Amino acid sequence: MTSAPALTAERATVPPPKHHTSTARRRQNRAAYLFILPFFVVFIAMLVVPLAYSGYLSLFESRLIGGQVFAGLANYARALTDPAFLGSLGRAGLFFVIQVPIMLGLSLLFALALDSNRARGSKAIRLLIFMPYAVPAVVATLMWGYLYGPDFGPIAQVVRALGGATPEFLTRESILGAMMNIVTWEFVGYNMIIMYAALRSIPAELYEAAEIDGAGQFRVAWSVKIPSIRPAILLTVIFSIIGTFQLFAEPSLLNTIAGDAVSNSILPNYYAYNVAFLNQELNYAAALAFLLGIVIAVTSYVVQLSTERRERKERADS
Repeated sequence: MTSAPALTAERATVPPPKHHTSTARRRQNRAAYLFILPFFVVFIAMLVVPLAYSGYLSLFESRLIGGQVFAGLANYARALTDPAFLGSLGRAGLFFVIQVPIMLGLSLLFALALDSNRARGSKAIRLLIFMPYAVPAVVATLMWGYLYGPDFGPIAQVVRALGGATPEFLTRESILGAMMNIVTWEFVGYNMIIMYAALRSIPAELYEAAEIDGAGQFRVAWSVKIPSIRPAILLTVIFSIIGTFQLFAEPSLLNTIAGDAVSNSILPNYYAYNVAFLNQELNYAAALAFLLGIVIAVTSYVVQLSTERRERKERADS
């Protein structure tokens, strides 16, 4: 015969009905989906639908006789043999190889200097370095266009006052360098903030261990700080890849200031815009945009993959 305490224990171990639990869980799931629904609506309406429509347009071509005609991959084949598009990609690659290391090097230098706590007024300095990023690209380009001016620009006036020849910043040979300077001025502070935030999250125990081993400031920065913020540096590199191939405001506005120096195909994004709205070749422009997106994705993946392989090799060697 089962005793009363045993019956009580059996009742206590009986699980509660699943009906109420599953109903509450379904209500929570519905509430969660309702909260994220606005994001998905905007995401689909503003990204997925335009991408799908652009992909559809890229498979057609417009003819005087017949209107829109299905062309398959003809627009993509044309783009791969278009010297203007290939030249714009080459200039974007040159822009990336020269400008990005300079910009990220300055950002890293400023971040390390501010993190060392040796600079007086570090908060004000951090704000001053970041401030150019708050200036819209249109305003920054117009401002630098005025500074570059050969007649009334302050730089040219100062050089002439010192007896030098008027510098030519807005020529076909130097316009890419002028844009590199503008973009560097704009984004050094933005990348510095990302690196500085990563530096502030490094555990203090690593610094203490390095100091016990007798490491100086330079050694700590090289062996502790920079390896610890590699993910942040990689993030800035990927952002820079995307930004380089998407440059539009700078060449567009410099074209109004120095039209002879800026060609319609100086950079790929600007070239796709001119093909679409000046040449009225929307189908071909859509193919150019898709190819540009593929170039950005492949380049970003290669950079990320090479970084991960280097890190795995270093871990294996250590």
